[in-house]
Amino acid sequence: MPTLKTKDGTEIYYKDWGSGQPIVFSHGWPLSADDWDAQMLFFLNHGYRVIAHDRRGHGRSSQTGGGHDMDHYADDLAALTAHLDLKNAIHVGHSTGGGEVVHYLARRGESGVAKAAILCAVPPLMVKTEANPKGLPKAVFDDFQAQLAANRSQFYRDVAAGPFYGYNRPGAKASEPVIANWWRQGMMGGAKAHYDGIVAFSQTDFTEDLKKISVPVLVMHSEDDQIVPYVAAGPLSAKLLKNGTLKTYKGFPHGMPTTEAATINADLLAFIKG
Repeated sequence: MPTLKTKDGTEIYYKDWGSGQPIVFSHGWPLSADDWDAQMLFFLNHGYRVIAHDRRGHGRSSQTGGGHDMDHYADDLAALTAHLDLKNAIHVGHSTGGGEVVHYLARRGESGVAKAAILCAVPPLMVKTEANPKGLPKAVFDDFQAQLAANRSQFYRDVAAGPFYGYNRPGAKASEPVIANWWRQGMMGGAKAHYDGIVAFSQTDFTEDLKKISVPVLVMHSEDDQIVPYVAAGPLSAKLLKNGTLKTYKGFPHGMPTTEAATINADLLAFIKG
């Protein structure tokens, strides 16, 4: 099982398939590299080298007690790119992974990076503040932590069966295998990492990070995202980026890389090749 060890001793698991221009995928909370299966196979078959890691405390990586913040996430991603000596890479991040990519580019620089894409991503800032009036109240995220602490297994089941994939929408047809796979990935990780991760993804302000990025960035977001509301995310990120392009979807769920893989993959490929 391929892993790398970070400077604080954390073991980060990763997948590295194929050859060609590298595409690095950063997953959402509380999942793992497995959440990118549809994209990894698609881009591998299109001649790209595809790489995805399990964030610290998630999936098959070390269940560390600390370091569950965007600085560590970005530094772990930097350690992976250095370990694999990646050049001309494309970074793709979903949800929390989008924040990880943005913070990595701003914190560690754009050397070796050609383009990036963020999908239903948490930047610029999820929590409501005076400067971010369209964000979600902090009580929403406090409740996430309370539910996780009380019954993580049930909480993860409810998230996957409801708002994450839009299965709570009228007329939606839920997929039990998709729900089970989300739950499986979540339960592989550590409760402490996931508990702390809620603060990391909701309270980190990426505004200044976005302003620093100069490589082309595709911002993909659905207007019906129930996890990271569109109004406080995608359009604002695109405006803050020096070279950002906004791609909006009407009725897709937060988990659109899974449920709408054909469309998402085609749009990502067009951006990468463009």
